[in-house]
Order: sequence, then structure tokens, then C-alpha cells
Amino acid sequence: MTTPDPQSPVPEPAQPPVSAAPDERDQVHRSHAGIAGGILLLGVCAWFGIDASIRGEGRTPWLALASLLLAVPLIVAFTLRPAVYVNDDRLRVRNPFRLIVLPWGRVASLRSGYSNEVFSDAGTTYQLWALPVSLRARKRAARREMRATGERGVGVDVRTAGHGPGARDAFRRGGRPSATTDDGPVRGRTDSVMDDLRELHERRQGADTAQGAPVVRWAYEILAPAAAGAVLLAVLLATG
Repeated sequence: MTTPDPQSPVPEPAQPPVSAAPDERDQVHRSHAGIAGGILLLGVCAWFGIDASIRGEGRTPWLALASLLLAVPLIVAFTLRPAVYVNDDRLRVRNPFRLIVLPWGRVASLRSGYSNEVFSDAGTTYQLWALPVSLRARKRAARREMRATGERGVGVDVRTAGHGPGARDAFRRGGRPSATTDDGPVRGRTDSVMDDLRELHERRQGADTAQGAPVVRWAYEILAPAAAGAVLLAVLLATG
């Protein structure tokens, strides 16, 4: 009598990666101050670079070209590029040198400290460059909370100011105060956005359409020209 071989367990199918392309449903969050600063810096670079290329002599035009090739991609990376795209199925984070796409089912939590961060279920932390923290707004919220509770400014943590019970309810979606909360906590725009992201994560993390494999890609369109500019500038300086 022969003993039948035990059946081997059937491996679970791998989850396909989510699309990294923008979606028409996406809501986009950017840093307006960062965009304004980036445009200003690009204008200054263009002014000096063009002036050096036209009026410069000898190796100066080549040095100006190499410097622009290095500086412009880095300025774009840290000012104009960062963005957070949100829809009901995923969180798409465009940081200076990487693109991260996380389905809500793969997001473990979102944290606001001295920076805004998202944690994947694998334990990886990604910073949200497009949502910088406003410590000034948190300090205003801390002062109002102290006045409301009768405290005198002992041990207030600006990282959590405005996150107490009722703080979220005091604001409408998008961070605008309601008509009856003139004396309530003053939240920064990015803190209100993070509250919305947490609510969306709690609501959608179990949805079938919010599952899939995370996508992490390097921004070679930024890294390649910056590296070329650095190499060209190093060669010119070394041979000068």
C-alpha cells in the first residue's frame, strides 16, 4: 500500500505593483513657499549663467555651463519637484530623488513630528518633502491651548500642538477654521493635510482597490544631469 505524497502548499500570487503614473483623480499637495523659492533661485542662476557665458572669457563660459548643469537639477529637485498625490487607492510621494507609490493597504501609519512621514507595512519610512512642518503655526496653537487650559507654558511640545482632543473637529476639511472656533487651536496647512491623509488611510486601507505592491523609483531625470554637471565641473577645475 502506497502512501500518497502530501500536497505542497500553493504559493500565494504576488501582488502586482500599482501604477506609478499620475491619475486624474489625484489631489495634489505642494509647498507654495518652496515653488516660489525655486523660481527665484532659477532666475538668479539663469541671470549669472547667461551673463558669464556671454561676457566671460577663456574657460569661464564652460565653468558657467557646468555649474548650471549641476545646480539647476538640484534646485528643481528640492523646490519644484516635491509633491504628494492622493486618491482613494494610493499615496504617491514625489521626493527630490525618489518616487514612492504606496497603496493605502500597504501604509502602516502617518506621523507628524519635526517632519511629516509615512511608514510602510515593511517598516520603511519616507519623508513627505512637499508637506513641510510649520513650527510657527504649532507654537501659536500651543499658546492658545495654554490660555484655554489655564496653563503657564510648562512642558508644551510643539510637535503635538493642536493635536489634542477636539482640535481636528475645530477645523473643516482643508484646514479652514469654522465660524465658531475663533479661540480654538490654529493649525498649519500641512498639519490639516496630514489629518486628512490619516482619515483617508483609516477609511480605505481595507479596500480591494487599495492593495498592491509598493513602487519605489529613483529620479534619474534629476540624478543624471546633476552627475554630468558635477563630473564636468570637476574636470574643468582639475585641468585648470
